[in-house]
Amino acid sequence: MKRDIRKLALAKEMRRELTTPEFLLWDRLKHRDGDGIAFRRQHPKGPYILDFYCHKVKLCVEVDGALHDPDRDERRDRWLNEQGIEVYRIPAGEIFRDPDGAADGVWLTVVARLSQK
Repeated sequence: MKRDIRKLALAKEMRRELTTPEFLLWDRLKHRDGDGIAFRRQHPKGPYILDFYCHKVKLCVEVDGALHDPDRDERRDRWLNEQGIEVYRIPAGEIFRDPDGAADGVWLTVVARLSQK
């Protein structure tokens, strides 16, 4: 129970301190809605905190910056996939170069997931 409370507090703190690429993407995702699609930012899920999560289509969006460890990311992605959650990774540099294009890529993935239901 204490672990869950600490993770919730950490997620709340991380929401207040988004990185620049996370902020740029969030600024575009939060204004897009359709078919009840909504994203949560810094969403706790199991042992992880997801950068962005859409419950309706079970999609995790991860912004990969300099601190991402490929081995850890692989374990995390595998665990999320086992939970039925697809992971969509975007390099931070791609968001800096074209934030609208990055958000469009996320939205196309959402639409594809909706059509699979």
